[in-house]
Amino acid sequence: MRAFPWIALAAAVTAGCAGPVTACPAIGYLTGISLTIPAPAGITRATLQACWRGQCVDRTVVLTPETTAGASTCTGTGPDSACGASMVPTGGLHGFADIPGLPAEPVRVTVRFDDGKPHTADITPSFSEPNGPACGKAGPQAQLLVGPDRELRPV
Repeated sequence: MRAFPWIALAAAVTAGCAGPVTACPAIGYLTGISLTIPAPAGITRATLQACWRGQCVDRTVVLTPETTAGASTCTGTGPDSACGASMVPTGGLHGFADIPGLPAEPVRVTVRFDDGKPHTADITPSFSEPNGPACGKAGPQAQLLVGPDRELRPV
């Protein structure tokens, strides 16, 4: 009977030790390779081939105009004020190749533009934590930047 108060005290002290609960959003996250073309002179389409461990995956990359936020405008200065910004085109193009199963290990990427010539780069996709470390890793993904001579450079 003497042990009962100690057991009750130990239970009360450890009851709050579970730690904070993290709510993680259930959002979609694509695994693949993005392509950014700042100066797309003569480029209207792209195909991408990614190869690793003896297998290759071919994808058509849908290129869309790249945009950035323009000047912002605000109405008022109080808590009921509103601000807004319009998206303006940069003149560049952007696309993404969805590649399920892409590993976080070396991958050889070959991109062909309108002229059909191969442009190759070696990349290593990496995992990211889009919702913070408590929510786990997503991906992997990689980013390629296309230079003026259509050379590929990992970002």
